[in-house]
Amino acid sequence: MTLFPFDDRDGWIWLDGALVPWRDARLHVLSHGLHYASAVFEGERAYGGNIFRLRDHTERLINSGRILSFDIPWSADQIDAASNAVLAANGLTDGYVRPIAWRGSEQLAVSATGTSIHLAIGAWPWPSYFGTERMQGIRVGEAVWRRPPPDTAPVHAKASGLYMIGSLAKLKAEQEGYADALMLDWRGRVAETTGANIFFVIGGDLHTPDPDCFLNGITRRTVIALATRNQMKVIERAIDPAELPTATEVFLAGTAAEVTAVREIGAHRFTPGTITETLMRDYDRLVLQSPAEVVRVAG
Repeated sequence: MTLFPFDDRDGWIWLDGALVPWRDARLHVLSHGLHYASAVFEGERAYGGNIFRLRDHTERLINSGRILSFDIPWSADQIDAASNAVLAANGLTDGYVRPIAWRGSEQLAVSATGTSIHLAIGAWPWPSYFGTERMQGIRVGEAVWRRPPPDTAPVHAKASGLYMIGSLAKLKAEQEGYADALMLDWRGRVAETTGANIFFVIGGDLHTPDPDCFLNGITRRTVIALATRNQMKVIERAIDPAELPTATEVFLAGTAAEVTAVREIGAHRFTPGTITETLMRDYDRLVLQSPAEVVRVAG
């Protein structure tokens, strides 16, 4: 695998109110966000020059900060404009956009009182996350790590610290030859994969875990809207791992993953079918539409 270091590239990053050369976009090593995970972020994709559901992502970023007890000192309109400016400055029409907000270096202790809030936005080319396997179906392992209960972590924020267990699970899955890992919640119920929500076709209907301890993803909500438009029955509920053999189709939904078929979870095998293919096709069409049309279709 060829690596392209993210600290040594040409281009521009929006940092605290201005576009700066890529290599100059830096923070101090003693920043609170680095040591104590007091940071929130978003993952967004641009298609044909439009960042898909940009305002939804921006509002979630702002809300995630508030859940972590800080206010990002830029408005949603300003963040949207900065995101589009970064895309244009880097000459991109299609790509990945990453805003991140964090506490600064004024204080380095568990307490965060008095720290300033910073915001950076980067953008870069990023093709399909799972490549050709997106259509054929990826292999998913079973994670040892579980999603925490909502009274032990800010589970409804897209907080950097919550991705540590996902990163560990993803690393182990890849070492074992899988593309991703299925994560359970603290009760032992199906939650999600390391960075995407999951859907099952059971008895001809679409079933997906109730997001009570993980993010109700923006792509997840988009897929549910598309399924409803296709007269598909969508059931959000607790799903036990013992139900996996009853599923005929499985797919993931997320900004990076888009809609990706799953052909294997551990010892269980699945065949991508009509429902997966329909929603994948409709999602791929929707992301190329105007922002107004996206709102009309997906809310």
